[in-house]
Amino acid sequence: MEFKALKMDGLGNDFVIIDQRQKNIALSKDQIIKICDRDFIGCDQLIYIKNSDNADAELEFYNSDGSGSDACGNGTRCVAYLLSKEKNIKNISLQVGSKQLNSKLLDDGQVETIIGVPKTDWKEIPLSENLDTKNLGLSIKDNNNKETVGGIGINVGNPHTIFFVNEIENFSIEKIGPEIENHKLFPERCNFTLAQKINKNHYRVKVWERGAGLTKACGTAACATAVAANLENLENSRTEIEFSLGKLIISIDENKQIHMKGPVSTIKEIDINI
Repeated sequence: MEFKALKMDGLGNDFVIIDQRQKNIALSKDQIIKICDRDFIGCDQLIYIKNSDNADAELEFYNSDGSGSDACGNGTRCVAYLLSKEKNIKNISLQVGSKQLNSKLLDDGQVETIIGVPKTDWKEIPLSENLDTKNLGLSIKDNNNKETVGGIGINVGNPHTIFFVNEIENFSIEKIGPEIENHKLFPERCNFTLAQKINKNHYRVKVWERGAGLTKACGTAACATAVAANLENLENSRTEIEFSLGKLIISIDENKQIHMKGPVSTIKEIDINI
C-alpha cells in the first residue's frame, strides 16, 4: 500500500498525519507500529484526520506501540495549524473523543489550544484504588539510589503522574518511566513526568509517554505539570514548561480551563509504502 502523509512536530514531539477525509487509509496495528518505528518513518504518534459533522475535523491518535491514545496536545496543535492554513481561518475546532477542542493560530505563528478542565479525582484519572491524588505514595530512586516518595495524579484527557525533584538529570527516566507507566495503580497506564522548579512560574521537565516512551516534548504532560504546580491557586495561573527544544506556555483561566500555547513545525509531505 502506497499513500501520501504529512510529518509535523511540536518542540520535537513528532507525528505522522494521515488525512482520511477524502480517502480512507485504514492501517493495521502492525502497520502503525512500523510507520512509527524510527528505522522506518519514525514518530511519537500517528494521527488520523477524519470528517466531522460537529467540528472542522475529528482526530484519532495512536501511540508508537500501536495502542490508541485519548489525547495529544501537541498533535492537536499541529493539526489545528495545518487546517488553519488549509481553510485560511484562524480558529479551528477539533473533535477528540467526546471533547471538542478549540485552537487559534496566533499572529506570531504559534498555536494556542484549550485543553479543558483537569480532573484530579482518583476515579477520573483513573487509579485502581482510592488514594490522595496529591500524593500517590509512589517511590522512585535517583542515580545515587536516593528515594523520593510522592507523585501527583492528574487527568488532562489522559492520565499523568508528576514528580517534582531538585534535579531531573539525576534520574534515569528510561528506567523509571516504564515502571511508573505500567504500575498496578494505573489500570490504563500513565504518562510520567519529572519536573524541576526553576522559579515559581517556570519548570524544566522530562517526560516518559504512555505507549511512546521517552519523548522530546508532550503537550498534555506540560498541562498536567502546570496544574500540579498550581494546585492550590489554579485559576489565572501562567506557567512556562521547558523541554529540551523549547517551551510551552500553560495558562489556566478563571474557569479552570487549560490553555496551551507553543510553536509548531513546518508541514512536510512524505510518501509511505507499506
